[in-house]
Amino acid sequence: MPSAPKPRQLLAFLMLHAPQMVRASDCITELWGSTPPKSAMSTLQTYVLHIRQALRGPRRDRSHLLLTRNQGYQLALETTDFDRFRFTELTRLGHRAAAAGDHRTASKMFTRALTQWRGPALSDVSPGPLSSPHLAELAETRQGVLEQRIEADLALGRHRELVDELSDLAARHPTHENVHAQLMVALYRSGERERAGDVFHDLRRALGDSLGIEPVPRMQRLYQAVLVGSSALDAPAVRR
Repeated sequence: MPSAPKPRQLLAFLMLHAPQMVRASDCITELWGSTPPKSAMSTLQTYVLHIRQALRGPRRDRSHLLLTRNQGYQLALETTDFDRFRFTELTRLGHRAAAAGDHRTASKMFTRALTQWRGPALSDVSPGPLSSPHLAELAETRQGVLEQRIEADLALGRHRELVDELSDLAARHPTHENVHAQLMVALYRSGERERAGDVFHDLRRALGDSLGIEPVPRMQRLYQAVLVGSSALDAPAVRR
């Protein structure tokens, strides 16, 4: 990985789109936004040279993987070389298992997918205007997979083990309704009906204070089910 900020940013941008070709004009926009310097193209070519030099490395020369295409650049890497693609494949296997009712395998695949993350995507690179939305999408995707893993664990009767994790998630995302719904279910199934109701009130307060809205009807129905002790919220029978 190059040490200078701009070449690192360019390499990260190419990695986000690998193995597709990225236009030079998009690289310039990513690096300098709407006000690039007059020397942007020649400077970009210099950064590409720096990346090729970094890819040579002391042990293995990978400079051939950075290709110059028609008005653009391409990192010709196998998808298996990227944790992002391994994450996508494991997530796909988790979805397939969940759809088949195999919650144990689904939980395992989602867990393995989440281990591909070691913090926010490209946390050591300053994102530009074109990569920022992509990084936000990746973060949302990760959050979705985390919730799907929790859903699989709830289906496996692991509600007691989930309470602390969900409590932490709810505290960090005070207006995230699905996380609060999962926490309410986990608490209810753990015999803590009053705390489950408190979670709803906390969510309602946070939504009102920050957004001026009420919880969605699904959340309100869940709250009513908690109040009356609906059997629909009981933990499923799990085959050992």
